[in-house]
Amino acid sequence: MDTANDSAHSPFILLGFSDRPGLEKVLFVIILTAYILTLVGNTTIILVSRLDPHLRTPMYFFLTHLSLLDLSFTSSSIPQLLYNLGGQDKTISYAGCAVQLFLFLGLGGVECLLLAVMAYDRFVAICRPLHYMVIMHPRLCVGLVSLAWGCGVSNSLAMSPVTLSLPRCGHRKVDHFLCEMPALIRMACVNTAAVEGTIFVLAVGIVLSPLMFILVSYGYIVRAVLKIRSASGRQKAFNTCGSHLTVVSLFYGNIIYMYMQPGNSSSQDQGKFLTLFYNIVTPLLNPLIYTLRNKEVKGALRRLLRGGREVGKE
Repeated sequence: MDTANDSAHSPFILLGFSDRPGLEKVLFVIILTAYILTLVGNTTIILVSRLDPHLRTPMYFFLTHLSLLDLSFTSSSIPQLLYNLGGQDKTISYAGCAVQLFLFLGLGGVECLLLAVMAYDRFVAICRPLHYMVIMHPRLCVGLVSLAWGCGVSNSLAMSPVTLSLPRCGHRKVDHFLCEMPALIRMACVNTAAVEGTIFVLAVGIVLSPLMFILVSYGYIVRAVLKIRSASGRQKAFNTCGSHLTVVSLFYGNIIYMYMQPGNSSSQDQGKFLTLFYNIVTPLLNPLIYTLRNKEVKGALRRLLRGGREVGKE
């Protein structure tokens, strides 16, 4: 078994979509446009949430962190993808691949848990409205966000070294556009059943457990909303929760399909496009979902724009 190249930490070759050269140019334009819109949209959400006094509530504190996560998540791989799509060079250094893997796993884990935290916030707001500000005090909000970040980073610290340490027998070609865990595991020249089993167990803890918590929380929320006599009150509650549920559906739908299938049964091309959707489309849609369905955010945007025009006139 030749492990010389493994120990030398030689660079990897990201094959990406190189088997479809005609598609690469189209993808470059589409992904670049989507990436710019993602940066603008999520940065706008962060600025609006922090600058408008009406949005300094736990809900928008968590939304700010979700937008920060989306910015970090998409920026961990899309610039490298654009570089590879724009030229013949498809290489990525060993260190770059390690950082990309760590960020992809860590930020993905944080988002799983943060979405569960946001579901708890909506549960308290709707099921315990009179005690909302007492329960969701700033210290608890910071603690919940810190817990999400800590668990996500810990999961990545556990899985990244295991994945990178698998013997590859000199194989350098990654059949993906980023250093994703399943693609790196497929390169291994040893039996990976134990590693895949460990991944599945950790995925249950960091993916399925938060999802079950979200579903249970929304079970209580739906029951509480149906008891609201006012039609406008029910509509407001459903609009607020609908945005979060849409984001949860997009995020978890892709994650479960990619990572929770035994033996990673999805085809490699299908996996690439699913990862692309998860990596660029979901972060792009999140700001639109929360903006289009949320009157408070739209009102804050109008107030900030009016304020900017008034300053400009002066």
